[in-house]
Order: sequence, then structure tokens, then C-alpha cells
Amino acid sequence: MTSNWITTRAWLLMLPLLIVMIAIIGWPLIDTVRLSFTDAKLVGTAGGFVGLDNYVKMLSGSNFQRTLVTTTLFAVLSVAAEMVIGVLAALLLNQQFYGRSVLRALMILPWALPTVVNATLWRLIYNPEYGALNAALTQIGLLDTYRSWLGEPGTALTALIVADCWKNFPLVALIALAALQAVPRDITAASMVDGAGAWSRFRFVIMPYLAGPLMVALVLRTIEAFKVFDLIWVMTRGGPANSTRTLSILVYQEAFSFQRAGSGASLALIVTLLVTVLAVAYAALIRKSAGAS
Repeated sequence: MTSNWITTRAWLLMLPLLIVMIAIIGWPLIDTVRLSFTDAKLVGTAGGFVGLDNYVKMLSGSNFQRTLVTTTLFAVLSVAAEMVIGVLAALLLNQQFYGRSVLRALMILPWALPTVVNATLWRLIYNPEYGALNAALTQIGLLDTYRSWLGEPGTALTALIVADCWKNFPLVALIALAALQAVPRDITAASMVDGAGAWSRFRFVIMPYLAGPLMVALVLRTIEAFKVFDLIWVMTRGGPANSTRTLSILVYQEAFSFQRAGSGASLALIVTLLVTVLAVAYAALIRKSAGAS
């Protein structure tokens, strides 16, 4: 059997999947690109060709620039907190103690629950009238009166970061915990015999085994945080005063709330391009780190 026939048969076997992908992904993407060059409305006229006007208006508009800053701030802070807490949780759960299996199972629950459920739960916790957070802080004397954590621009984004971190740090912890299982016990024991402290063991013995998996977790979480929608939409809908509005919410508002399909399509493609650039940059970092190791 020749190699050409093997290649041809492989493509024939993949043909149904390719047809489905083109129908589900390819055509909507092409239509979105077409819409982005028009002034089409969501309901009504198909719109006329406007060239790059939609892209220029979006990129130069103050709404896009402020939203990009908010999205970047949310992604950087939430992912950084998730990476630190996830690694610490993995190190804890890698130790031998009674009830470790139960604790591992409980840790998965926040990540396993749907995002809408998590968002609703945290919205109840932050409630300014009967929320558990206000009650706890008031009882221990840290607050005199209840606060509207999601209703104040100064605290709303921080509250969302906490909710997102609680939801997603178990994913980082699971990836790190799986990597910790590959650390040879004899090397760890030898480093302890040589007098290495806890930080030295983590830096020089454990971290080389965690670097690759943590990079994968960093890629996944950064991309997800950069295009977050459901958590913020359920908790604040981008408010108050647009202080928690992210790029995905701006796309939704532009296309569906304001019914500007053309500018909404251009903004969606801009967000897609930004996420693609992030993915390519992280992929390059992964290849570089793999080559160095």
C-alpha cells in the first residue's frame, strides 16, 4: 500500500468532520467578516458597504479602550491569583494526611459547577441587604454597616476577581497536582538530607516538573479570562457605570442591545484577533521552554 493511498484514505476519513466544521465554524466566520464591513442592523436593512469604518470607530473609541483596560486588569489579576492559590492547594493536597481524598473531591466542586450557578451564588454572598459577606464582616467588627460590593465601582471588579478565582483555581490545582505526582520521591528525600529548605526544594526540585504543566494552565486560564462573559453578565451586567464591562460584554451590547450588527461583528473579530495573538504568544513560550529543557 503506497503512502499516497494512505494519505488519500486519511483525508477521506476526515472529510465528514471537515464538512461539519466548515458548516458550523467556517461559514459563520465568513459571514461575520462580511458583516464587519457593513453598517447592517440586527433587525431591518442589510446595510451598505462601509469599508474599515467600523474597525476605525471601534479601535479609536473611548469605550473600547476603557473596556480593554478593564478586561486586561481582570485577566491579569484573576489568573495570577489562580496560579498562586492553585499551586499552594496542589502542594497541600500532595501531602499525606487524613481526609485528603475527601478534600480533593471537595476542591473540584467550584470548577465542576456551571458558571451561572457560581455567579448566582456569589451574587447572593455579596448581596447588600442579606449577604453572607456583609454579615460576617459586621459580626467580627471589620464593617460598621452593610456595603453594596457589586454596586460600587471601587469594589465591583475586585469582587468579580474573587468569584472568578474561586471558580477556576481548582483547574490549576488539578494540573499542578498531576505534575507533582511525577516528582521522584528519592530526589526530594535526597534534597532534604542535603539540608535544602522548603523554598529551595520547591524552586530547584519541584518547580522544573511544574513549569510545563503550569504554562499550559496559564494559557488556558488567560484566554478564558480575557473572553469572560457569563460570570460578569450574571453578577453585574458590566456595571456599575461600566466599571466591570469586558470586551465580550461590549460585543454583546453593540450587536444585540444597540442592534448594530456591523460594528458588533467588527468588534467580535478584533477580540478574536487579540485572543489569537495571546494563544500564539503562549504557544511560542511553551515551545521555547520545552526546547530549553
